[in-house]
Amino acid sequence: MTDLDQLNQEGAQALRRGDPTTARRLFERVVTARPSDVGAWFGLALACQGASDDRGMSDALDRVLSAEASHLPALLMKADHFAKVGDHRAAEAFYRAAVARAPAIEILPPELQSEVRRAQSRCADYASAYESHLRDALSAAGFEPAKSSRRFSLALDLLLGKKEVYLQTPTSFYYPELPHRQFYERSEFPWLANLEAKTDVIRQELLAVVADQRAFRPYVRSTDRRPPAEYGGLLDNLDWSAFYLIEDGAPIASAVARCPRTMEALRAAPLAESAGRTPSVLFSLLRPGARIPPHTGQINARLICHLPLIVPDGCGFRVGNEVRRWIEGETLIFDDTIEHEAWNNSGRLRVVLLFDIWRPELSLEERKLVAATLAAVGAYDAAASRPA
Repeated sequence: MTDLDQLNQEGAQALRRGDPTTARRLFERVVTARPSDVGAWFGLALACQGASDDRGMSDALDRVLSAEASHLPALLMKADHFAKVGDHRAAEAFYRAAVARAPAIEILPPELQSEVRRAQSRCADYASAYESHLRDALSAAGFEPAKSSRRFSLALDLLLGKKEVYLQTPTSFYYPELPHRQFYERSEFPWLANLEAKTDVIRQELLAVVADQRAFRPYVRSTDRRPPAEYGGLLDNLDWSAFYLIEDGAPIASAVARCPRTMEALRAAPLAESAGRTPSVLFSLLRPGARIPPHTGQINARLICHLPLIVPDGCGFRVGNEVRRWIEGETLIFDDTIEHEAWNNSGRLRVVLLFDIWRPELSLEERKLVAATLAAVGAYDAAASRPA
């Protein structure tokens, strides 16, 4: 053991017997000779705290945190210091850092578990006070949550930390400068009313298909040419299954023959057409108890549409930070390159008609070029996959 290590031990003993003056003198000798000694700096912070030297304590804690940003006791002491002097925004920042950087609470010693829970409680108190302040100010400015912009309400939830920001993360093709919108509204698509008016006709064709248990196949299928997809047990599983009318841009003749009125109803939809790639038109079926885990789609130049046909209670759908219900006959339009998930907690099948359309922000020229690009990618993949 070095002389400095011995001084550290003596300093710790002085703290335990309630002698901060001696502890401070010992720890100061250590940090002067060995400035990188984080333990000695923290000991010095404790000694300064015991001597009611807030400035010395804060300076020593800064040295600890500059070396170890996740030093939990130092973060908590710094937070308590700012809370004591009335700097609540700084206190909140350190309490939040302590909560965020703490290991899983169950592996912490009991005394630190209680401290982390205390920090969580303080964060909640600060957040409540901050929200009250903002809402009072906005109310004075004329903000009425029930009447004001949905987009502003979302911005407020993001500011208050009630929702997270989710952005497009396509797995195959990213088209820049498109808005990051989770859902689009039905009223934005004039052709949609005619499609929805034929919901009953489409459902009749669906029911005939559902009666044939062999008609559907797993939505996520394995292939020996690609690593297995991770879909929470849904790989090659009929719990999430599909009956394709059009797959990868190619109509399935036998399926089209079984559902001619469905295909006719889609005639006016601006399907995202790219040879060998898109669109896909299918009945997407989710069996009782099934859950599709969070995932993102491939191409942000298109939107996905769900026309709900069979939707029992207990089904749900999340895109980004927003959850919406499927309502039979009312289409949901969303960007599938934003993380999304779905579940069926009922005892019955859930089925939607799923199809993809061009994003309305793309010009006709852009659609043509995107389609050509995707077709070229598909052709290259096909050629590169041929045995030599």
